[in-house]
Amino acid sequence: MRSPGNVLVTGGASGLGAATVEAVVAHGGTALVIDRATPQGPAKFVRADLADREATERAVRELVDDVGGRLDGVFTAAGVDSCGRLDEVPADDWERVIQVNLIGTATVARAALPYLERSRGRLVTCASTLGLKAVSDATAYCASKFGVVGFTRALAAETAGRIGVTLLVPGGMRTPFFDGRDEQYKPPPGASLNDPRDVAAMVLVALTQPPGCEVREMVICPSEETSWP
Repeated sequence: MRSPGNVLVTGGASGLGAATVEAVVAHGGTALVIDRATPQGPAKFVRADLADREATERAVRELVDDVGGRLDGVFTAAGVDSCGRLDEVPADDWERVIQVNLIGTATVARAALPYLERSRGRLVTCASTLGLKAVSDATAYCASKFGVVGFTRALAAETAGRIGVTLLVPGGMRTPFFDGRDEQYKPPPGASLNDPRDVAAMVLVALTQPPGCEVREMVICPSEETSWP
């Protein structure tokens, strides 16, 4: 596998984002991280909240400027959730899920687009199996991830021949994403969950395809994933 070059990862301080940072560095690339928490390991980092559009745009510019203005890839791994029924989840919490997961993804893609066009680089967005299958008590998360699916497909059509765009649809993984939830919203004991490092390896596959060879969509889930198909 060739070096992925300079790759921007949102949510690169934990979970799938951190696993992808490790994979980028292990394959000779440079990881650029936007997160609210400080990442471990060798990554260039700017702290920003993806719900803040101006701060996110500044973070993208600052990180790319720090590596000489070249950006080869972007992976929008950052995501949040607020479980519960629509009339029980506080409106601010519900709307933050949309702000971070969907609008934050679009903000990063928009800010990175000029750089990716110059390098003929690649964007990998992170949806979810709950962006394909809706379930109760997840209106905010499903709405945000269904939105990421539509956004990514439309952007792929819009930028065809200019950049590569891949939609990643992951299932459950062993990450801190489920920490702090009520027990009813956590995977049950013994649930089949993927190692995020295995999913990150597939992100690298998409990021290192030659120009014009497209991995348009990838569903990567445990073999017993209940939210797919």
